[in-house]
Amino acid sequence: MAAPDVAAALRIAAPSPEHAGEMLTVQRAAYVTEAQRYHAPGIPPLRETLQEIRADLVGAGPALVVRAAWLGTRLVGSVRGRVGGSAMEVVRFTVAPDVQGGGVGRRLLEALHAAAPASVGSFWLVTGERSDDNVRFYVAAGYRVVGSSVDDAGVELVRMERARDPQQ
Repeated sequence: MAAPDVAAALRIAAPSPEHAGEMLTVQRAAYVTEAQRYHAPGIPPLRETLQEIRADLVGAGPALVVRAAWLGTRLVGSVRGRVGGSAMEVVRFTVAPDVQGGGVGRRLLEALHAAAPASVGSFWLVTGERSDDNVRFYVAAGYRVVGSSVDDAGVELVRMERARDPQQ
């Protein structure tokens, strides 16, 4: 059963360091399903620490863009974008499991794309090769598969890319 459409009730903004704990909680909840799918409990998002997330939030600036989504006072998702040259890598994209399918991810990704520095001409990310819902989501957002690899936890990944929308 799909989650109700909650996107209209969302507030999306840049989180501050005090949101790191909530981000970690949602990240772990969101990525545990991926870890189970691949029988890989050591995937990088599950190894990231509170201190590492807090450091990202303190250091956010032109090379790192962070956006989070709230329903009321509850943080329900977040995404980070790391700028390298003219491209931005989309990393640690999380949505709380109970609101997945309700438009939260779409709104977060749109907000990240819109917040990218003007120098960014393309976006890229990796997701699990067998994570069909994720791949479909990214294809619907304009991404296409351009390659594959295996991460240090042994998970088969696909690399996906898209050009920046000229209207952004």
